[in-house]
Amino acid sequence: MPLSVAAREAFLAESHIAAVAVDAGSGRGPLNVPVWYDYSPGGEVRFLTDGESLKARLIFKAGRFSLLAQRASPTYRYVAVEGPVVASAPTTLDELAQIAARYLPPDAVPGYVDSSDTRALVTFRMRPERWLSADLGAL
Repeated sequence: MPLSVAAREAFLAESHIAAVAVDAGSGRGPLNVPVWYDYSPGGEVRFLTDGESLKARLIFKAGRFSLLAQRASPTYRYVAVEGPVVASAPTTLDELAQIAARYLPPDAVPGYVDSSDTRALVTFRMRPERWLSADLGAL
């Protein structure tokens, strides 16, 4: 059963490992890779990656991507969003720390941030245009 707007936005705001998919060109399926991301209800989806990665190059070219977040334990749920890139810019230390804090224990965030090369990172922001969601109930 599809989730309500409020439920799907709340679910996407939780910290799930997501999969980003982007068109990889003719004769190939889409590139689909895991990412850490951030989202607040009503806002934009953002994630960061190496600016020279295949993923980044394809997103720059396509100008849009899809993101799928899922929970594999009961109740199984997923939310997929797709939309245009509304901004891309070098990643700031603040952005890196905010996203890392969603996935790492608090005491691990400073070391992770300090050991990262933000000069190589780019943050993409996407405005969700299309949503697909489901709660498949207790398994």
